[in-house]
This record gives sequence, structure tokens and C-alpha cells, in this order.
Amino acid sequence: MDWGRIAQERLAEIATCSLPGAGVTRFPFTPEHRDALNLIRVWMDRAGLVTSLDAAGTLVGHAPGEGPSVLLGSHQDSVRDAGRYDGIMGIALACLALEKLRVEGIALGYPVEVLAFADEEGVRFPTALLGPRALAGTIDSNVFDMVDSDGVRLRDALDAFGGKSDDVTALGRNPADVRCYLEVHIEQGPVLETRDSPVGVVTGICGIERNTVTFRGETGHAGTVPMQGRSDALVAAADFIRAAHDAARKVQDLRATVVTCRISPGVANGIPDLTELTLEIRAPNDSIREDFAAKMKAEAKICADRRGTSFAIERTYLQPAVPCAQNLCDVLSKSIAATGHAGVVTLPSGATHDASAMADLCDIGMLFVRCRHGLSHRPEEFASAENMGVAIDVLANTLMVLGQ
Repeated sequence: MDWGRIAQERLAEIATCSLPGAGVTRFPFTPEHRDALNLIRVWMDRAGLVTSLDAAGTLVGHAPGEGPSVLLGSHQDSVRDAGRYDGIMGIALACLALEKLRVEGIALGYPVEVLAFADEEGVRFPTALLGPRALAGTIDSNVFDMVDSDGVRLRDALDAFGGKSDDVTALGRNPADVRCYLEVHIEQGPVLETRDSPVGVVTGICGIERNTVTFRGETGHAGTVPMQGRSDALVAAADFIRAAHDAARKVQDLRATVVTCRISPGVANGIPDLTELTLEIRAPNDSIREDFAAKMKAEAKICADRRGTSFAIERTYLQPAVPCAQNLCDVLSKSIAATGHAGVVTLPSGATHDASAMADLCDIGMLFVRCRHGLSHRPEEFASAENMGVAIDVLANTLMVLGQ
């Protein structure tokens, strides 16, 4: 059977479970979400799984066996006007890997679950990773009082969908009952395409921190204050942005991005006396990220002194790096070789995934699938049937090895 072709057909069909628009728009606990789960139930049934919806709105497909469970999964939701692969592909390929083994008459012997998480993107409600955090026992019960843009509480949306918000905190699994969690995802970057590899083994999920950097100068009339002696907060910020960009290019696997910028007074004839920006730093190693943040603090002082402004830095968000388990990386790498693909590519994930929350419960492993031009979170997002077929073979082989 051409499993990659089947994956492409299924993803095309489930892409129609969407609000109107150029791409896929599917938010959690909506009619589009319900339509998607109806299709995923069919996928799970063909894989020989018994389905149920847990209290957090995660659709679970379960196959019994002896010993701790191997969990597979990803998320079904999307950003607005997204592509048809991010998240949902991991669910489709997990089901197909198990269906492939079933067709071939291969019994794993241990329990397996496929998890279709409701909300990873955090677009509808100002929270994310609800399902995996519930399983890991790290869910914050305060999130259920968060509201969407229409004023609907998360609690009410979840309960109306068939979940049970009051029972979510009881979903936490016993780590002794779980062997590992595996997730397949499009790369969302160009590395695999550059290396001409259909799949790659993820070494870890980058840690993230965000810092608010504020430069304060002195405003004045843009047409009357001489250039010499100005205290222009925007010029100091511009120096800093370029310095951060240039410094980040010299550190392997580190990403530094200014993601927001606010200027005051923001008028046509006024010199900026305040520029506030957000510097996001990502790295697969926390010490590298922390060292870079310290260097940027020193660089901010240099830029401020040069332009006659003051500065301040405040870290507003922190998510530590999450390494993938080395034994799972090894099994995935050997499975890639076993399917006839030499020269295994390993790479970190700069984006957060459901796996980052599942790491609080068990060992995690991730397999990336090549995507065209590295595009993601947009309608042009694309993974070929051929590459998805390779991923299905690798995942199926990995599941067999884990049973030996």
C-alpha cells in the first residue's frame, strides 16, 4: 500500500474541517474541531484503536498490551489561515504507522495510545498545551477561567464540547505506566530540504526567553533639535537590534529575534524619547541562551551610552530547553537507516511542540518531516507523500524495535 499517498488524501480531507479562508483555520472546541475528530476516529478505528474523549478534550485511541504504554500524538488545531500539515500530520502518520503494522500482521505486545490534542497553538484562548499538560500533571486550573475574543470561558467551551473541566487535574498519568512519547511533525524550517533528507531526528526542543528592552531618551522637535547631542531612543534601539542580530548569527543553533517594537511619542515631528522592544532568544542549550542574554544586556548598555539614553531589561517569559531522550534518538536514527536512508540528519526544534509538555511525564522523541521551502503556518505549507511515507516506515519500525 502507498501509505504516503493515503496520508496525503486524509490530510486533504481533514483540511476541509476549517473556517472559510485561504488556508486551514481550526480552533479548539468548535464545530470544525468536532468535524475533525469524527475523521480522526475513523483513522483510529482502521488502526485497531478504541477511542474515547478525555476530560481535556483529547481524543485518545488505545490498543491494549502488557507493560507501560508508548504514546504517540500531536495536535489537531491550527493558527488562522494555516497549512494542512502542522500538528495534524503527526496524528495522521501515527495512525497510519499502526494501521500498517496491523495490515502486515505485526502485533506489538505493549499498550499504545494515539493522542489527538485539542489545543497546542493557543490561538483561541491565551493558553496552550492543555492536553499534554493535563497528562503530565502540570496543568494550572486557573486557565479554565480564561476567555476568548467573544468572551467565552475556556471552562464553558470545553464542557460544551464534551470534556469535563472539573476533572482535568485528575488526568495526570503515573510515570511508571508510560514508557515514552513520540511525535512526528513537519520541520517548519529549511534544514532537511537543504540536506536533501526526507526526515530528521530531533535532538531537543529549544528553550525560550523573552525580554522587554527599554531605551529612554529625550524628545524634541524633529526639525529644530540639531543632530549632534540628540538623545534618540529609537537610534539606540536600532543599534541594539542590529547588534543582537549580528551576534546571534555567530552562535550555532541560537535564534534571536526582535518580535515587537513600540515607539513614543510616535508623531511625525517628534524625536523618539522611548523605544520598547521584545527580544526573544531560543537555543537548545539553556546555558548558551543565558550567556547570550547576559551579553545582550551588556550590549544594551553600550548602545545606550553611545546614544545618550538610559536602558532597562526585564525578562518576561521563560521556558527551559527540553532534550529528547538519547535512546529514542538512537532508535529513530537506526530506523531511518533500516528504511534505506543513509546519513541521518539530527537537528534541534526551535518551535515548541506538545512533546515539550509531555517531557514532564516521560522520555520524548521527535521525528521531523521535510517541508517545502521550510514554510509553515501559512497555506503554502507542504510535505510530500513520498516524505510522509518514509516517516510512516520509520515510525512503524521504531514501534517494532521498542517491542523487542
